[in-house]
Amino acid sequence: MAARISLEPRRTLLNRIGGWATRRKFGEELEPARAMGHHTGVTLAYAVFEGQVMRWKALPYRLKDLAVMASAVRIGCSWCVDFGTWESTTHGIPLEKLEAVPHWRDSDLFDEDERLVMEYSEAMTADPPEVTDELTGRLRRHLDEKQLVELTMIVAVENLRSRFNAAAGLTGQGFKDRCEIPAAKTTGETGRVRE
Repeated sequence: MAARISLEPRRTLLNRIGGWATRRKFGEELEPARAMGHHTGVTLAYAVFEGQVMRWKALPYRLKDLAVMASAVRIGCSWCVDFGTWESTTHGIPLEKLEAVPHWRDSDLFDEDERLVMEYSEAMTADPPEVTDELTGRLRRHLDEKQLVELTMIVAVENLRSRFNAAAGLTGQGFKDRCEIPAAKTTGETGRVRE
């Protein structure tokens, strides 16, 4: 499927700088940034906003990344799942765990706090939101107020990202392929793993 918003904005100074910065950080220009590049005000505001989001450190990555992935999966943003998988593996989250997020309720890979975070993320992402006092109370046994605020806001941020990207028709750039674990190479009949 082709993007619904052109990924070829005018090559303004801002777009050239943004393209250079994302190529430097991620190896290529990010399609959401290219789509937003048609509107200077949106591009600037969003870049500043995401720069600040990256500075939030109260919630451990293992919880934050699972929250983001659960929201992206619930919305159905394949671009966000693609990028989020790669980004989460750079934070040390095992690929096996990330691939289990769509069916986390049936998986034994997740700790209690991780399950609660994904349940909360899905409840926030529902339309209308389905967050309950009971669910928030269970989360409070694992998170302090600052962490709960950060969790709530990162899920809201991922809703913004995923809904923009899904509506724009962005489907992924192959980031997940960068974190695949290659199959072990074996030698002939012995079946030993080669270095």
